[in-house]
Amino acid sequence: MSILSGKHILLGITGGIAAYKSAFLVRLLKKAGANVKVVMTPESEHFVTPLTLSTLSENPVVSSFTDEEKNWNNHVELGLWADLMLIAPATANTLSKMAAGNANNLLITTYLSAKCPVYFAPAMDLDMYKHASSKASIDELISFGNKFIQPESGPLASGLSGEGRMAEPENIVNFIEQDILSGLPLSGKTITITAGPTYEAIDPVRFIGNHSSGQMGFELAAQALKLGAAVNLITGPTHFKLQDSLLKRIDVMSAQDMFESAISHFENSDIVIAAAAVSDYKPLKQFDQKLKKSEDALRIDLEPTPDILKHLGTLKTHQTLVGFALETTNEEENAKSKLKKKNLDFIVLNSLNDKDAGFKKETNKIKIITNSEVIRFDTKSKADVAEDILNHILKIMK
Repeated sequence: MSILSGKHILLGITGGIAAYKSAFLVRLLKKAGANVKVVMTPESEHFVTPLTLSTLSENPVVSSFTDEEKNWNNHVELGLWADLMLIAPATANTLSKMAAGNANNLLITTYLSAKCPVYFAPAMDLDMYKHASSKASIDELISFGNKFIQPESGPLASGLSGEGRMAEPENIVNFIEQDILSGLPLSGKTITITAGPTYEAIDPVRFIGNHSSGQMGFELAAQALKLGAAVNLITGPTHFKLQDSLLKRIDVMSAQDMFESAISHFENSDIVIAAAAVSDYKPLKQFDQKLKKSEDALRIDLEPTPDILKHLGTLKTHQTLVGFALETTNEEENAKSKLKKKNLDFIVLNSLNDKDAGFKKETNKIKIITNSEVIRFDTKSKADVAEDILNHILKIMK
């Protein structure tokens, strides 16, 4: 999953030879999960066809104020639709028009209507790029708050070699991703999250476990990634999947596995959220072979598993440490006791007595309990609950 996933990106294409790269750019943006619409200048159609870009973007491509049926292409709607606008390639002519507000084509009027961040990637020959007027246009656009994607050096269409090539599509996408991430509240932070159940083996076939699906932990990881954090996701057995360049997934089976992984990642974490439903006990003896069924009663002696959260609490230095409590009786009292004993910054309480909370539910109803207050929330989707928890973390980190 990319930080661009789900974003509305408006791609402006102008009339330079680098316009052929726009097809690759659209493919990369779509691969990142973005919704892409394309606005072209009429001159750019000499270098790449609207049909190609329409097919790749899965949206109609516009290049004039009216279509063939004389219907109006609304530049204001396009500008307001976009979460970000990217103009690539941006020729010297277009840079000048953008800087001066010379709105004589659909692309420039759309640019002037956009309320979102605007990125521009110049493309022109070496001497054109070095010319004082081009530099002045770029400086003016930067002063307006637009984001400048530096041209690269290499062979140019003129046969010369030097600075002026449009940045490669991969580098443009990476620039935008990194720029967005740098402005997010958890950029540069590392969060370790435990998720799912643990399975404690009885024999090669059977285990002691619980009904946790792991969804709450995965929603927390997804929300942390949206906020720019690098995430270590330590998960027990689950069917949930999550992919992101900032995500490190560590699959574990037992409480001991989870304990060792959590300890190894703790020192380098800024935030740790223990959302896993860890087995409290494990068989004292594990059988190497499958136990055969008999008419006799079977007795299995159990011993405690490591208390992961309590141990992390003893190691805590700079970390924000968050735990979960699933209770059935004396709920707030028990949660407050865990908060203190395990040296937590806060604890998230949910109750099995609430029909909308607990294992294998799409919703949850929580209370955030700190040393000074109890914050109650309505029933929400687990994704929204994850957002509430991360928002509280941001609040106490300020």
